[in-house]
Amino acid sequence: MRWTSCSPIYCRVQQRVWHGTYRRYSTNLQDLEVNGVRYQRDEFTNVRPSILSHLSRNIYLQPNHPIAIVRSLIENHFGSSFTPITSLPPIVTPRQNFDELEFPADHPGRRPSDSYYLNKDWMLRTHTSAHEIQVFRSGIPKWLLSADVYRRDEIDRSHYPVFHQMEGARVVEPVDMRQLAQENKELERALGKVNIEVEDLSSTGEKNPYQPWHNKEHALLVNANLKHSLNGMIYALFGNLAAQRGGKPLQVRWIDAYFPWTGPSYEVEVLFDGKWLEILGCGVMQQAALARSSVPSDRVAWAFGLGLERIAMVLFQIPDIRLFWSQDPRFLQQFSAGQVTQFKPYSKYPNSSKDISFWLKDVEVHENDVYDIVREVAGELVEEVKEIDRFTHPSTGRSSRAYRIDYRSMERTLTNDEVNTLHSEIGSRLRDLFSVELR
Repeated sequence: MRWTSCSPIYCRVQQRVWHGTYRRYSTNLQDLEVNGVRYQRDEFTNVRPSILSHLSRNIYLQPNHPIAIVRSLIENHFGSSFTPITSLPPIVTPRQNFDELEFPADHPGRRPSDSYYLNKDWMLRTHTSAHEIQVFRSGIPKWLLSADVYRRDEIDRSHYPVFHQMEGARVVEPVDMRQLAQENKELERALGKVNIEVEDLSSTGEKNPYQPWHNKEHALLVNANLKHSLNGMIYALFGNLAAQRGGKPLQVRWIDAYFPWTGPSYEVEVLFDGKWLEILGCGVMQQAALARSSVPSDRVAWAFGLGLERIAMVLFQIPDIRLFWSQDPRFLQQFSAGQVTQFKPYSKYPNSSKDISFWLKDVEVHENDVYDIVREVAGELVEEVKEIDRFTHPSTGRSSRAYRIDYRSMERTLTNDEVNTLHSEIGSRLRDLFSVELR
């Protein structure tokens, strides 16, 4: 149940091309120690110190931080009947992260090019869904799970290797269906009193069916409760922002989706600045998924998942995802718990762009290998990295890659000497780790 940065479980699977032989980073045989626990390195080990340094940051738990503010707004909207879960450890097994969620053995998310491994037996979770079976088994009927998650990814203003997800679920017993019907009426009345327009383009036909083993009446009630509950949550998050932008109704759109673990399944979008933004994925839980979690077969559940950064960037008008990790008081002091305020840029320092190109030898260099090395060397001083050329020599058959690296600090102007030193070190790391020939 892999989510994108938008949502923990509900995503379109994005297949990545797997080229040639992949060389891991584990050239140092010394054990890896994380949070006082030692992990023996092996051929899977690829997590680097710059990533591990984020494990103790917990920005989603700091009350005045934008990520925590969004989390709290959602938790407050659902109220005390939903149990917040915020302290599950980020180191999990591949079984938790993939196998229990029925990821295919060849799913690209399993590859060390996409995920961070301490070794073949332990990894950093790539989604909050790694804990889903555990939480359902606990018997909690309503819950909201928030956590930091880790993925090897590109470098630009909207992608970062560490981000935050929230997923929520509600399990309904047969004896509670009459009460649920009344609750649905109350939620519908409440939505009718606020400035929101919901365009429901979803269907429940052949392409997005109810599950045949469900009691149809119960499934209809749970599906309606899912939609009313999430429409209310979306209005709680975005309603004031829409009002500040001319007083037009908040426009929300529901469309069909496909996720193997829910049925029916939906994606929900919000119109913002003339564009439809995907906010979350959701659906009625597949009964097989609940059965794996030891949930009694007569119960029906709904679930949703979302990315906290995506929502926070819209609500607070934060232009660069790196800012969420800033410890600059000029950033942190702009925000207060429970309040959504627009970020005021305190400066725009100049960028410095430099290109790096290299010939490959006998080892293919995955793009995420390049990104990890850049992050390890330059950290938050890199704004974006993009591939600008991929070339195979017609005579020799040798392949080359070229990347453009944009350096920009969010806190000061970088000197030419600083940038040159960083750029030179990136080239040296690529040469030492992957035996490339710098051009």
